[in-house]
Amino acid sequence: MADKRHRAPARSVPAPQARDKLAFLLALVPWLLEHDRVTVQEAAAHFGVTEDEIRTSVSLVAMSGVPGATATYQHDDLFDIDWDAFESDDEIAITQHVAIDDAPRLSAREAAALIAGLQYLQALPGNADRAGIRTLIEKLSRGASATPSQLAVSGGPDGEVLGLVQRAVAEGRRVRFAYLNSRGEREERDVDPLRVESIDADWYLRGWDHLRQALRTFRFDRMSDMVVTDDPIEHDASEMHLPDTLFEPSAEDLEVTIEASPEVIGLLADYIPDGALTSEVGDRIRTTLRVSHYHGLKRLIAGMPGTVRVVAPEQARRAVAEWAAAGLARYA
Repeated sequence: MADKRHRAPARSVPAPQARDKLAFLLALVPWLLEHDRVTVQEAAAHFGVTEDEIRTSVSLVAMSGVPGATATYQHDDLFDIDWDAFESDDEIAITQHVAIDDAPRLSAREAAALIAGLQYLQALPGNADRAGIRTLIEKLSRGASATPSQLAVSGGPDGEVLGLVQRAVAEGRRVRFAYLNSRGEREERDVDPLRVESIDADWYLRGWDHLRQALRTFRFDRMSDMVVTDDPIEHDASEMHLPDTLFEPSAEDLEVTIEASPEVIGLLADYIPDGALTSEVGDRIRTTLRVSHYHGLKRLIAGMPGTVRVVAPEQARRAVAEWAAAGLARYA
């Protein structure tokens, strides 16, 4: 007679899917290689799994590899670990790995270029997660095919001024500073800081100017006596529409006609007004710039030697020529 007794169905815990195990192994192996020798307990704590799961995964890693030319697995085709340390001391050390080095990796030059860009971003007040950027820089340094060149982004803004701007942005406070404008006049400015940007070696603060009641751009090297006030900002970067161009046209701007090599026209885009007429003159492009003062024009042209020529007006040509001659005389 058949057994009529009923058994309560066993409660089952869903087993990890194969793809979940694979994803875990893909994360585990590089971590073990990076840390050289760790305990099972340290690995379990890092990944938030049980110690038995770590032991099982490590044993699976030791049976993994890439078949050789004979399509069979030989000893050199498999991962291997320090079995004595694993079984006796619960330590994990990969003594042989395969295929990992065949994966595409950044060259030392590529990693150095990315690190330089991240260092630049790290300096900007708007990037609050600087710890995340530092971690990414460390990963790029370790993950490149060779050690990246030791470098730092130079020509940045004055450290004290930048530190005060970063503090003001973090605390939502207004800054006050003395500013030397393009006409050589010194003015006190109260500004809600919104963004820090740069063009070549020059750094700028974009913010809401309470004196002018408008968005304005200030050069770091013309600021002095900066303080962070107790006044909260009235305008936040998330609420303001900041134009893509760094400089906004003004009715007081001066128009200058220049001829430039085609490859540098893009660098002058912030100074070329919308609708400016352009024409080809030989191998150069003639167009119009708008600048607030000829002093700024001198610096702009000097930064692109041999590629930009001032055509008109005569006052602008003379200002640039005299400035260049004065600079040359210092070398005599």
